[in-house]
Amino acid sequence: MPVLAVRAFARNAFAGNRFAKPILGLLAGCALLGAPIARAEPIGVTVRNESVAATCAETDNVTLSFVSDKVSRFRIVARHPAYTGMLRIDRTEPDFDTCDFSGDPAVPATAPAPAGTPSAAITAPKRITIYETPDLWLTGFVFPSFWRAATVPFRVGTEATQGLHMVQLWVRGENQQPEEVLVVYPPDGYWRARPLSPAHLASTAYGSSFLLGPVEQAERPLVRLKEIGFAPQTRTFTLSFADGGKARLKLASVDRDALTLEAEFDGTAPRTFAALRSMYVTEGNADVARVSWRTLAKTGAPATIGEAPVLSFTDADNVAMLWAGRLVPSRHNTSAPDFIFDGFASR
Repeated sequence: MPVLAVRAFARNAFAGNRFAKPILGLLAGCALLGAPIARAEPIGVTVRNESVAATCAETDNVTLSFVSDKVSRFRIVARHPAYTGMLRIDRTEPDFDTCDFSGDPAVPATAPAPAGTPSAAITAPKRITIYETPDLWLTGFVFPSFWRAATVPFRVGTEATQGLHMVQLWVRGENQQPEEVLVVYPPDGYWRARPLSPAHLASTAYGSSFLLGPVEQAERPLVRLKEIGFAPQTRTFTLSFADGGKARLKLASVDRDALTLEAEFDGTAPRTFAALRSMYVTEGNADVARVSWRTLAKTGAPATIGEAPVLSFTDADNVAMLWAGRLVPSRHNTSAPDFIFDGFASR
């Protein structure tokens, strides 16, 4: 199954129910999303726009890469779009019009078999419970195929689960119902995040993805991982990268407005340390349509603010905060969150 089709399928087939389906005005609100990261020196980073035009709504044609040789920690916030309170109808079904995935690589998944017998092909998604408490649990999935082999173990304590294509983090929401708020794809290092559902919607959609770690190009941007670990007590993921180095990603908070993640690297971060991946066809058919950014104030140079359509945005230096999202509802993943990257700091 092509990777973009897998993600579109997973977004709808397994979301919303634990057991069945698994710019300027915004800048002021960004400061309220979490406390500043302590004991660190604020820095500005470079944001590179590597996006291209596309007609397929299920192609990640938007790429915003974050570059710095000094960053050690930063924050990622997934926040409901400004128009969420007006939504009465949510559109989350994938749109494969004008899409052609026939040339995408597909690595078949196989199930372990007893010694001396051949492994059996997996013909339907397989769900595995990795960890569970009354208020937090992890669910893994194996798909019939994926664009990269599922060789990254996922570890909780001393137990490691092999062969996973996707892992979901669920929490108990404010209405005491289980809600899926975070997803990682171990084979290529993609993450998706969303806040708890607002009171008037049963669930919301995933939209944009992000990468954390040494971003490289291999048919598409990815982060090669050696292992992912999770500490339930602190709700922290530890990412061990294939070429060495580690990062931690902590679920700092989640409510009906925003989900906040705190990222920290061990040692020196890779130069391209993160990326936002999304889609844009038109402003009414996009997961990200616009970007807004704020630069870091320096001696003799006050902070500046800019905004632009996502495909028109040019590279920006000394960025202290970048918002990527939508100001008008889209027919594609209408309820999917905006993303904010901020809190960039060195040790």
